[in-house]
Amino acid sequence: MGMPLELNTLIVTKGREHRLEENLFELVKEGYRLYPIEIPIDVRKTLDSDSNGTALIKKVQWQKNTTTITYQLVSLNSTN
Repeated sequence: MGMPLELNTLIVTKGREHRLEENLFELVKEGYRLYPIEIPIDVRKTLDSDSNGTALIKKVQWQKNTTTITYQLVSLNSTN
């Protein structure tokens, strides 16, 4: 059986993101996931929540059945 891949068209953080720099974040997800690189993508806390903003994914790393993405937040939606 090959490596199962999941294609993700948005970033779901579940509050687990880590800030690396002012607008640069890292997030580790279980399993191997494909993400579009350098294309504006929605960031949400949960799958069903409203968008928190827009990010550009800079780097995707696969290891030990996890996917680590590094993304830059390019716009932030204000929460009321």
